Formats: sequence, C-alpha cells, structure tokens
Amino acid sequence: MADTCPVCSSANTQEFLRRTNQPVHQNLVFATRDTAQRVKRGDLILTLCADCGFIFNAAFDGAKLDYGADYDNTQSHSPYFSRHMKELAQHLIHKESVRGCRIVEVGCGKGDFLRMLVEDVASGNVGIGFDPSYVGPDSDLGGRLQFRRSFYDASCADEAEANIVVCRHVIEHVPQPLEILRAVHGALGKTKAARIYFETPCVAWILREKVIWDFFYEHCSLFTAASLATAFKRCGFVVRAVRHVFGGQYLWLEAGLDGAAADIPEENLLQLAQDYARAEARLREEWLVRLDELRHSGKVAIWGAGAKGSTFANLIDPECVLIDCLVDLNPNKQGKFVPGSAHPIVGVTDLAARGIRTAILMNPNYRGENEALLAAAGLHVQLIE
Repeated sequence: MADTCPVCSSANTQEFLRRTNQPVHQNLVFATRDTAQRVKRGDLILTLCADCGFIFNAAFDGAKLDYGADYDNTQSHSPYFSRHMKELAQHLIHKESVRGCRIVEVGCGKGDFLRMLVEDVASGNVGIGFDPSYVGPDSDLGGRLQFRRSFYDASCADEAEANIVVCRHVIEHVPQPLEILRAVHGALGKTKAARIYFETPCVAWILREKVIWDFFYEHCSLFTAASLATAFKRCGFVVRAVRHVFGGQYLWLEAGLDGAAADIPEENLLQLAQDYARAEARLREEWLVRLDELRHSGKVAIWGAGAKGSTFANLIDPECVLIDCLVDLNPNKQGKFVPGSAHPIVGVTDLAARGIRTAILMNPNYRGENEALLAAAGLHVQLIE
C-alpha cells in the first residue's frame, strides 16, 4: 500500500476515506446479471497529501482493471455534455489558435473530441488518438485523423511527436501521474511553442459539495487546482492557467514549455477532507431512509449509468432492493447490467413499463435536458437530487 505522495514524494499523508470490497470498474457494463455480480473488487483508501494537496487511493491495484473495447465512458450521447465538448473545442481553435497543428489526444475514448478539433479542413489540424478502448476505423478524414488502440506512454513519443497535446479525464485513472506527464513532455520534444491542455475532476468541489458518489475505484488520482499545477511543474511544464469548468466540477489546465507561470492559490483541503469524512456515513444513511420512503409511491431509478450512478447503486443499494434500474442515453449500455450491484440499465422509453415514478439525478447539470426528454416521451417522473 502506498504511503508517500505520488506527486511530491512527501510522507506527510493522511487517510480520510476507506471503502472495502468495491467494484474496480464503474464504466464497464455486463451482458448478464451474473457476470456483473462477479466483477473484480478492490479497496478504496483515499489519502491526502498535506504538503501538495494531492489525493490518491493508497490501495489501488491497476492490474485489476481492464480498459478494453467493452469499457465505455462515452458521455457525448448527452446533448448537454456534447455542448461542453464543443465549447472546449471552439475555445482551442478560436481562442487558443490551435490551427495547422499536429494534435495528440491521450486517452481519446471513442475519438469524439479529437474529431471536433480536426474535422474542419480549414483548421489545418491533424490528429492522432491513443486509447485501448477505442472502437472504430484506424484512419479517418482522409488520413488526417489516426487512432491507436493502446495506452500512451514514453514509447509513443517518436510516433506521436506533436505541438498540441490534449488529455481529458485520463490522469485521474493513472496511479503515477508524473509518468504520463513526462511521456507527454517527451512527445513535445523541444518545440517551445508546444501547448498542453488537460481536463480532470476537481476534488475540492467533490469534498465541498459532499458528493459521495464521486469517489470510486477507477479514479485513483484526484487533484485540486494547486496540486495539478504542482504535478505539471515537477515535469518541466509552465502552467499558464487552471480554471474551473462544467459548473465548477472539472479543472481545465493550460500549460506550455516556456512563458509566464500563473499563480495558483492553495486551498485548505485538509479541513474539507475532514468535514467530508465526518459527513459520509450520515449522508449514506439519509439516502437509505429517503429511498425506503420513495419506493412506497412507486419504483425508483437512478438517472445515469456512468461512474456516478454505478457508485451510488453499489454504495446505497448493493443488494438491488431499493432501486429498480438505472436509465442512460447511451444505447450501448441499455439492456446490460451495472458492475457489482447488477442493476439493469434501460432507456428513457422503458421507464413507463417498469413503473418508475422517481429518478435520482446523479448530476444536477443535466436536469433541464432530462426534464425535456421526459416531457417529450409523455412521462411523469419526479427528478430528485
């Protein structure tokens, strides 16, 4: 078990959250209830570095995970999230002048975001994406878009030399985050004009809002703005900006190899972590009471079968008693089962036949979108948070 900080090597660390025997995957769904219940499990021992503010799972074992073709954390089926991606892509192209560039996306998923940066021929961009879970053609857009079904590491630097590197929602899955940052630094060579853009969850937001379903096994490395900047600085980057996006839930970092560095303020994360630790057991008990009351008025669903929904189901209803199902817009997840608890995953149009009267929103950002979907389907389902 790790006892020193993977970012700053400090031994001044403190455990604040322990969950044992947790499903190691949240975005890997299963074809049968039996296989979903037999998912691999591990312990979540979240540990805070008091020196740099980095939070890591001290019990993480990457060998338990399988980021193959069946892994699916695609969020672009949601119009709200698609808008977020389009806004980031437009920011890069128009505000950051990402034009005529060779772009590498580390952990490109199914390639949706990289495609947004490359598809307009007028941008002059070409791109190469790395992800073992990628599904699709190896080459597209006349060869301007390439994909590799592999993890990105130092061995990719020669093939994927770039002047722009994008990495969204990957570094939180990496137990030794400095390794991936050093690999990115190698891919940029000595191109002083090179730029780097990273997006990752903001752990200070999770702690402050006490979102119990935002801590799970896949996310073994969690950052504040300050600890994210520290990690980049230790790998030779100049951090130009770290800002909050997606309603404050994510951090968006912009960095390069030279230039003026931004001043990133520290946060009192120890106090936030201690407050969260004191509150979690009470919050879980409150949800149990609430769900028991709700189900007397009709069946209850969770809206969203991604990591948040899967975590909530396993935390609050591991025996699949209080919650009927999870609803998700991703057709690749519908008809399958959540890892661990094995709740079924359904589409919006299935809710009426299942007698769903209440759905728990895993992310309030999607309330307007989901209310519109229910109205369009003529469904009367109460959305709660």
